[in-house]
Amino acid sequence: MANTSVELRTEQDGTLVVRPLGAVDDECGRLFRQTLIHAVRRVRPLNLLVDLRDVPFVDPLHLGTLAVLCELADEQHVRVVVAVHDSALVIQLRAAGVPGQCIRSTVKAETPAVASTS
Repeated sequence: MANTSVELRTEQDGTLVVRPLGAVDDECGRLFRQTLIHAVRRVRPLNLLVDLRDVPFVDPLHLGTLAVLCELADEQHVRVVVAVHDSALVIQLRAAGVPGQCIRSTVKAETPAVASTS
């Protein structure tokens, strides 16, 4: 059975961090979605960090959830940042409608090889 936990913590600056522990799929998705909606509608922190840096997979339904979350959060004056470490997930988030300003990628850009001139 997959790990279905979602970790919550509050940083010293008041940022609420939501971090799923494992894949965001049918097993974890409901708790993940409920946690995010509760955070934005009831807790209403100034900043909400959705930490997906160690998440191996997010199913398409929950990619859409993140896109809708960004819209809802904007209406509630909550700044959302989705932290990711996988370039493929960045592409999937953008395709699902998550605004670019909400995505914080820790993927290092590859530097082009420099041709030597001898």
